[in-house]
Amino acid sequence: MQGVQQKRTLMAPIIHSLLDTDLYKFTMLQVVLHKFPQTHSVYHFRCRNLEDTVYPLADILDDLNAQLDHLCRLKFSEDELQYLRSLRFIKSDFVDYLELFQLKRRFIRAGIDSEGRLDIVVEGPMVQAMMFEIFVLAIVNELYFSRIRSDEVLAEGERRLQAKVALVQQYAAEQNPEDPPFLVSDFGTRRRYSFAWQKHVVQQINVAAPGVFRGTSNVLLAKQLGITPIGTMAHEFLQAFQALDVRLRDFQKAALETWVQEYRGDLGIALTDVVGMDAFLRDFDLYFAKLFDGLRHDSGDPYSWGDKAYAHYKKLKIDSKTKMLTFSDGLTLEKAWALHNYFKDRFQVSFGIGTNLTNDMGQTPLNIVLKLVECNRQSVAKISDSPGKTMTDNDTFLAYLRQVFDIQE
Repeated sequence: MQGVQQKRTLMAPIIHSLLDTDLYKFTMLQVVLHKFPQTHSVYHFRCRNLEDTVYPLADILDDLNAQLDHLCRLKFSEDELQYLRSLRFIKSDFVDYLELFQLKRRFIRAGIDSEGRLDIVVEGPMVQAMMFEIFVLAIVNELYFSRIRSDEVLAEGERRLQAKVALVQQYAAEQNPEDPPFLVSDFGTRRRYSFAWQKHVVQQINVAAPGVFRGTSNVLLAKQLGITPIGTMAHEFLQAFQALDVRLRDFQKAALETWVQEYRGDLGIALTDVVGMDAFLRDFDLYFAKLFDGLRHDSGDPYSWGDKAYAHYKKLKIDSKTKMLTFSDGLTLEKAWALHNYFKDRFQVSFGIGTNLTNDMGQTPLNIVLKLVECNRQSVAKISDSPGKTMTDNDTFLAYLRQVFDIQE
């Protein structure tokens, strides 16, 4: 490791609150608890850019296990539970469940695989297992970057942040008052440099342009800073239906219908890329297109995706200006502004920016995920519109899924 001094320090706990996660973990968990609480699940960790790491992720294993021990001792405080009760779409019995909630250490194991790579597996009831994801990714990030932290890195991060502050103020000033607003949210918990840095970034952007900054996916920060928590569903929610009691061909429709029945008009942004946009739109009929407020983009070309969404709404004779497109794939403020200007005459548009907000420090960010790969002892998969994001542990099932939805490789 040339030119970089790796610091090995005994770290204080990284996660201090079970609210320090993304809102959609709570919204999905509520549905799982109410509709299929007995479901068993398996999640696997993957780093998509191992070749870019300064030192092997396996080096943080001991610290990671210590952090997981601490994580599994946390419980919700009364103040946190009251905050969740204040959210209109969170149901009282779900908060009663969370009052008893504690992550169980036996459902997660971290070790080294046969190739010397960091290996993390979560296996257990989905009502437990699904809650590990954001905590684990945030812990891995903070442990990794804490060893290569320096005053120079923090100064560079601050310089880049202030450039973003100036840019978002510029965009706010350039906005035409007659256009739909330019809306940006923080989606960066899973890839953040640290909790302290994420909070600093959110505070800075919110103060600089409150008319642009819509909120954060991080529930703890939303509570602490008095801003809006943002989020609906993730891939794991739809993927789970590939292994539930519905025909595989109908899994997307079953997932969307279950969501509608749970939230009855709230949280109306549907995720489109579990088996690709084209296959999604074949299932997103007039019924769903009227019930959902809009769509979220998370892979593939965003312009082509949005054009397809526009053509679909037009075919269904729905005014696309009443619908929201939310973009959340590898965005920067510059990319978001360009997309806003492209779609603003046809849609309401919003943007969830992750890594570029919360981990733009001049060092290469980790591209890490902890993804659902098995549900009820059966493989599940995501066929992304971006080939590198496709994920499964079972190529045979992946081929079958492609066949069922007529998706070419």
